[in-house]
Amino acid sequence: MSANTDESEFVVVLVTAPEGEPAVRLSRALVAEGLAACVNRLPGIRSVYRWQGAVHDDAETLLVIKSTRDAWPALETRIRELHPYDVPEVIALPVWAGSEPYLRWLAGSIGAPITAAAPPSASPNEP
Repeated sequence: MSANTDESEFVVVLVTAPEGEPAVRLSRALVAEGLAACVNRLPGIRSVYRWQGAVHDDAETLLVIKSTRDAWPALETRIRELHPYDVPEVIALPVWAGSEPYLRWLAGSIGAPITAAAPPSASPNEP
């Protein structure tokens, strides 16, 4: 693993989803199933797009999904299975550099499914 690589082993995947329960359900499933190490949910975005001959302007949540290139095929398949849209936005971007400790954590967090949620105090972001 390298903090800076020409061919990244890590990806950040951008997915828009309807606000509320669909975004929550999708993000939790991807992490619990070991396809994503972390999913940030950014509610309150507005998407303006063309669909079926009309311009739409909808409230959505942007999901920022951290995963590995090896997990990408299964991750994309699972997003498409769980997503309520006919044609969901699923865009993978390579990570060409990052904090070495974070990338080690990310790599170690992909794989085996998790069956139980951690208690709120178990967050690595809390003192």
